[in-house]
Amino acid sequence: MKTSLSWIKKYIPDLEILPGKEATLAEEAQEYTDALTLTGTKVESFEILNKDIDKIVVGQIIKLEKHPDADKLVVCQVNIGNEVIQIVTGAKNVKEGDKIPVVLDGGRVATGHDGKRVEGGTKIKKGKLRGVESNGMFCSIEEFGSSREEFPEAPENGVYVFPEDQEVGVSAIEALGFNDVVFEYEITSNRVDCYGVIGIAREAAATFVANQKGEAKFSFKEPQIKETGNNEKASDYIDVTIEDKDLCNRFCARVVKNVKIGPSPKWMQDALWKNGIRPINNLVDITNYVMEEYGQPMHAYDLDKIEDKKIIVRRGKNGEKFTTLDGNEHEIDESILMICDGKKPVGIAGIMGGENSMITDDVKNVLFEAANFDGTNIRLSSKKLGLRTDASNKFEKGLDPYNAKNAVDRACELMEELGAGEVVGGIVDVYEELPAPIKVKFEPEKINKLLGTNLTEKEMITYLEPIGLKYEESTNSIIIPSFRRDLHLMADIAEEVVRFYGYDKIPTTLPVGEATFGKLPFKLVVESVGRDIAEFAGFSESMTYSFESPKVFDKLLLPEDSTFRNAIVISNPLGEDYSIMRTTTVPGMLSSLSTNYNRRNKDVKLYEMGNVYRPKALPLIELPEERMHFTLGAYGDMDFFRLKGIVLEFLEKIGIKDNIKFSTEDKKPYLHPGRQGKIFVNGQPVGYMGQVHPKVTANYSI
Repeated sequence: MKTSLSWIKKYIPDLEILPGKEATLAEEAQEYTDALTLTGTKVESFEILNKDIDKIVVGQIIKLEKHPDADKLVVCQVNIGNEVIQIVTGAKNVKEGDKIPVVLDGGRVATGHDGKRVEGGTKIKKGKLRGVESNGMFCSIEEFGSSREEFPEAPENGVYVFPEDQEVGVSAIEALGFNDVVFEYEITSNRVDCYGVIGIAREAAATFVANQKGEAKFSFKEPQIKETGNNEKASDYIDVTIEDKDLCNRFCARVVKNVKIGPSPKWMQDALWKNGIRPINNLVDITNYVMEEYGQPMHAYDLDKIEDKKIIVRRGKNGEKFTTLDGNEHEIDESILMICDGKKPVGIAGIMGGENSMITDDVKNVLFEAANFDGTNIRLSSKKLGLRTDASNKFEKGLDPYNAKNAVDRACELMEELGAGEVVGGIVDVYEELPAPIKVKFEPEKINKLLGTNLTEKEMITYLEPIGLKYEESTNSIIIPSFRRDLHLMADIAEEVVRFYGYDKIPTTLPVGEATFGKLPFKLVVESVGRDIAEFAGFSESMTYSFESPKVFDKLLLPEDSTFRNAIVISNPLGEDYSIMRTTTVPGMLSSLSTNYNRRNKDVKLYEMGNVYRPKALPLIELPEERMHFTLGAYGDMDFFRLKGIVLEFLEKIGIKDNIKFSTEDKKPYLHPGRQGKIFVNGQPVGYMGQVHPKVTANYSI
């Protein structure tokens, strides 16, 4: 999320970042960054737009003559307000009467002679060009450190020319909006209110009031629409139906007639390019401006292309094809929400409009819509289609349903303000039920106890009111505004209080409680003893994946009805070799021994502490049983008696000394039929040991 300081100040006219001090733009930007970050709105970085440019004014060419000794140069007499200076230039796009940016002697431009940006800028000095004195230079938009992306009216190669009504002699840096700072924020997904400039401004106002840095009252007014469309009603032009209310809980539509496409005003273009959006025309710029201002995406349709004058919000149909505004065709299914007219889809809800209803320069009537969609559905649909947009990025966070009407009203207010069309009376606003305001019991004592502070009730309310949280005395509750969908509990209110009170003001205290002695639980003690015994006997620890291949059961010669084959299948495996959860640790141990054997390592001893996963039923209806297995494996300098001695040592160290029995009754197919046995304690089987079957060792290349 980006905002410019100038846009923020539209909502905080009295904002003083460093009151009583003549601060530079860089000092103000750093103070703003620190203050907002400390109150929870993290500013990642900022860019000072005028840092590499200086002493550039608006001049007017009053006389232009050819250079006496150079065919490609001209000599200009330029009025810069308080005097007339002479400048020699090779620019081909200037003429007498043009108002252009003039870099004075000692001034700086952002680029070097090669046209590339230079850190600190390039200083311009007066001098002579082919024997004729030149007291400065004319300036292209690139030399301001910008481009035609931000200033589409600028010539592709040449000097920037101001409109005819531009005042002469004033700062060209100011006139083009470069005396500004652009901040970039890291907004967490739960703070959807801060995905719009209004939300950031509200936070900034509360921050500077709380920190007593001067007046910073948040000033915001509801959109006011004159509705000049000859007493007509929007419902006469469009009918809206929501078929899938679980995916769309509000849809607002307004109609504008007699639309006039043209460039948007400079103040709007400035706001957009500073936020990283290229100005296009008044209609497109208004929808983008409102999206950045309110954090509510919206869309404009050519009303005359909407068939049957109907908008239907429904799920897509499997196999349905749809071409979006970017010209790409997408295959739709029933999980994707579509905006349709009476006969066809015209947009993918919350993501992108359709090519078949796009706005062209000859548009006459426009339908503005702003809606509230299910965030999870938008995220999944966007991912499925491989189509991420500014709109989908906002919708997937879960927006405020009350904001939809505000946004569509604001767009129509701007259409009237810019003279871009006539707004038809009324609004088509379709919804069943909007969420009621949340009330949280106000408990100052609990808040102070949680925070370790000693604030009064009045002080807490003073911190809460600037961010829109109202105290209702009759119910002793804090009323949460609809745009703060992240607040639900007393702890949330406490967090709002402390971030404006100041985390740094919370006193340091020692924890209160009874000291206790810690110790390991029995399970971890047993595991620790097992590791100690194994390592003392010369074994090295092995770690293998809990994922396994179903092929290992055949390699272990397990019969088809073996319970080991009842394995949990992973729904999104890395591949067939990792497609099930292991039911035994033997394959992992044999693979580790095989790797060592085939790399010619002698006398290898390995042990592993690892879980196996035995499902109680398949398919899974509850979590499987996870058992920790202690596995020892070796080849070379190892025999039955040595291994038996290690087992007995382990059992003794964990407190099992008596009633230990070794029996040959076990018949595991992956062990040698005459060289295997089961280990019993008090008549209960606790493990087994044996030599691996020759066929199995062959399967593992050992």
